[in-house]
Amino acid sequence: MNLPEQNISQHSITSGLSSIIDTANQIILGKETVIRLSLACMIARGHLLIEDTPGVGKTTLAHVLAKILGLSYQRIQFTSDMLPADILGVSVFDRQSGKFAFHPGPIFSQFILADEVNRATPRAQSALLEAMEENQITLEGETRNLPEPFFVIATQNPSNQIGTFPLPESQLDRFMMRLHLGYPDNAAERELLKGRDRREMLVELTTEFTPEKLLELQKQAPTVIVSDAILDYLQDLLEFSRVSPDFNNGLSPRAGLAIMRCSQAWSLLHGRDHVLPEDIQAVLPSVVSHRLIPTNEKFSHSPEMVSNLLIKQVPIP
Repeated sequence: MNLPEQNISQHSITSGLSSIIDTANQIILGKETVIRLSLACMIARGHLLIEDTPGVGKTTLAHVLAKILGLSYQRIQFTSDMLPADILGVSVFDRQSGKFAFHPGPIFSQFILADEVNRATPRAQSALLEAMEENQITLEGETRNLPEPFFVIATQNPSNQIGTFPLPESQLDRFMMRLHLGYPDNAAERELLKGRDRREMLVELTTEFTPEKLLELQKQAPTVIVSDAILDYLQDLLEFSRVSPDFNNGLSPRAGLAIMRCSQAWSLLHGRDHVLPEDIQAVLPSVVSHRLIPTNEKFSHSPEMVSNLLIKQVPIP
């Protein structure tokens, strides 16, 4: 008797995701794939880095996702004079009690927008490392857990712009995916120019999901079946990246886990209970583009070209 109820519950949740995607598409025009990949990253318990020029909708995307998913939200504007305490919090002495009282920083929210993260110094950037990896922070000798679900979207300006501090490889690796929004196509831009202000539309958005439903999806994603043949394909991709002269360094085991988990989440988003090779290929550009450094510089600015080097050379078993 419990199995049909579970199936109905899962169906209602995936239907709710379709509604979320439709709503987000009305505000972020012409970027359905980016929206789906962002949701897959959240379901896979990862964090997302969006790198693009200012003004293409990075911050708007974060606002939309946080609001329609019903998550508590904090935006942190990263600047060159930011300190870790501005993110994590600080203890202040209370004269009445004679003790220090901890005042939590904005990191204690379910959804964090780290805006222009590469405008802060490495010292401030490092304040996110433990939070993103272990869902906790350690401050003044005490470990404090962060809320669940916990998700970070960081936006990053191109590294050739003035006043940026490139993220080190260790921090880039903490992001499960890196996405580029890019410019809208002609039809989407025309609709954007003729339509309403996106900030007004954000105010009118209603919550269509709950944190509990997102947690349920996060628990369901690892149960999506990954067959031995799919694992063979994934390991062949990893091995090729390590031995190919096309790359300066290969994909790590952590990268392999990220590809698998994102593929499971992508499959779940599309209503399937098993991973297909197409699922791996769909998430591959976003998962590997910030982890693989191609030896040919002409490939370094295109995530699709980096992943295509793998997809074309590694046959599907």
